[in-house]
Amino acid sequence: MKRPSVATTLTGVAVAVIASAVIWPGAANTIFPGAGDRGNAARAYLPSILVGILPAYAPNANGGAIGQAQAQAPAAAPNAPAGSPGARPPVPVVTGKASRGSLPLVINSLGTAQPMATVALKTRVDAQVDKIGVAEGSLVQAGTVIAQLDSRQVEAQIKQAEATLARDVAALEQANRDVARYAELLSKNAGTKINLDNARTAAATATANIAGDKAQIENLKVQLGWYTISAPITGRVGMISAKAGNIVRSGDNTATGTLATIVQTAPIYVAFSLAQYLLPDLRDSIGATGAEVQATPQGSQRTIKGKIAFVDNMIDPSTGTVSVRAVFDNADEGLWPGQLCNLRIVLRIEQDVVSIPREATQSGQEGNFVYVVENGVARLRTVKVARTQDGRDIISEGLKGDETVVVEGALALANGARIVIRNETSKTDS
Repeated sequence: MKRPSVATTLTGVAVAVIASAVIWPGAANTIFPGAGDRGNAARAYLPSILVGILPAYAPNANGGAIGQAQAQAPAAAPNAPAGSPGARPPVPVVTGKASRGSLPLVINSLGTAQPMATVALKTRVDAQVDKIGVAEGSLVQAGTVIAQLDSRQVEAQIKQAEATLARDVAALEQANRDVARYAELLSKNAGTKINLDNARTAAATATANIAGDKAQIENLKVQLGWYTISAPITGRVGMISAKAGNIVRSGDNTATGTLATIVQTAPIYVAFSLAQYLLPDLRDSIGATGAEVQATPQGSQRTIKGKIAFVDNMIDPSTGTVSVRAVFDNADEGLWPGQLCNLRIVLRIEQDVVSIPREATQSGQEGNFVYVVENGVARLRTVKVARTQDGRDIISEGLKGDETVVVEGALALANGARIVIRNETSKTDS
């Protein structure tokens, strides 16, 4: 092993001497007169929590003797009178105010925006795309033409069916004239009954042909409508897989088989899961006030208000949660499908609630407690925390709501310790 150099050794000795002068200034004065005074001055640069636990130092002409006496003296009681020989210095702390008033009962959760309707547009015929009527990502109204397919063939078939209908109508007129003529001849005993029956049969046949022609034309017109692909809902168009000139085919289940997808963005759902023990409170809130929901999209500072629209009819036994949906008008599309949102579900407004800054609550073997400031002294008081909300602990037992509590510096305190308030306004209620 390599031996440390002389410089390293001297540096270690110097650090040890300086540390000793800071921690035990009285003893340091005994060995190195004046070193304790310098060590005590260095305490001003240490955190207040460390200064509170270091031995006290009172310099005088024979500082060495005083330092020895302090080193051998028993620890001072935290509530010893100020100025007494063994009194600890006051501990610097930051305080905050306990408040009493009305607070909303809020549940925080994470949700995902979901469209109320999603439509995948597919062709029902094999045809060539004639033109695309909208741009990708555009907002379309119901009935807007998304794509127009080449429909010349079916239009020609309609014209052919209409011509057949006209022919059958003419045949019916001829048959009706024959029926009238043969009936008149038969009444004068100048014709035969068989001719009249044949004419009536021809008229009935023409009537049936006309009905078939009309049905054929109606069927072709329905097919003609398939060549115009329109938006069935109002929403946003996604990526369009086929452009003008491409061939689209019915029954194509590949990625290109879907011409485009439209999602409804206004109104919109935000789905989230709720622990089952909160379900009774949620249902009571829905019946009373509608259970307001505030959604803040991640990456945004804007808050959008909605309300609970749907609670699933069954709790998931594997997770102990129930699926819930909130609905938002979303007229300006502040929520986007698939977007993560931070949610605040306001169940009700609780009256006469005591709350303190969350940092004021300490944990011990016997539960939660706080230090209450009384006449410059910190008094330990046991409290019961109902819940934590928005950076504040809701206290159900132990405080009245008008106390001043220690928010920072509690780790250096004991019951009855004297304190000095370092910045009383930094942690008070706004």
